[in-house]
Amino acid sequence: MQLTVLASGSGGNSSLLRIGEGGILVDAGLGPRLMRDRWAHLNLGHRALEHVLVTHGHLDHSRSAGALARRQNATLHCAPSMTTHRALARAPRYAELRAGSEQVLECREGTVRVRSALLPHDCDPTLGFRLECAGRRVVILTDLGKPDAAVARHLADPHVLLLEFNYDEDMLREGPYPDVLKRRVAGDRGHLSNLQAQKQLALLAGPSLHTLVLGHISQKNNTPDLAIKAAESELARLNRSDVRVLVAQQDQALDGIQV
Repeated sequence: MQLTVLASGSGGNSSLLRIGEGGILVDAGLGPRLMRDRWAHLNLGHRALEHVLVTHGHLDHSRSAGALARRQNATLHCAPSMTTHRALARAPRYAELRAGSEQVLECREGTVRVRSALLPHDCDPTLGFRLECAGRRVVILTDLGKPDAAVARHLADPHVLLLEFNYDEDMLREGPYPDVLKRRVAGDRGHLSNLQAQKQLALLAGPSLHTLVLGHISQKNNTPDLAIKAAESELARLNRSDVRVLVAQQDQALDGIQV
């Protein structure tokens, strides 16, 4: 099982969990052309995608989900209230994702168990996921307004963790956003600051964790260096300096990560 983060940031988010020659996509927030470009470099066959999962309805996560599911003849999984969302309207098939539950996704080369957790974010519902195949686990957790112990318990013990490090508090306070947007980002239903992400990381850095991917880094209110410093500081405090730290990017995909 391999995780490839195709894009992460306010311009669009998408991650592929590759299982053999097939795969499961979590979010499709890039425009159709960019999604095709990122998809092409993976060297997957036509209609190799089997399932598309959508965390929530904001377009930076859902923009191309329906069209991509249709082109790949994949099942689109989302919260029941999202089936009428315009970005998802073209999918050939839908399946429900319910917070707090676990679903079994059958793929050609394996079975994947998906746990969904309800996240505090200003687009209801927003879900975080733990995907498990053959005892290996990936957690994808962004758009989380504040650290949440219940979410961490439900998505516990990943081998690979994609976690939001969205903003630096000083940069947001002094930055170009209007006050109303600053309050939204920093609110309990907004995004995680570097300091808040440290707290969520402490809740999730179990014994299996070997790779941490820093995601959804704001281009205006954070820097990769600040996010890395925060993550590495917390891992050192937890005596987990063995964990590899990577930064997901907006403009290009990360190399695949073996889970």
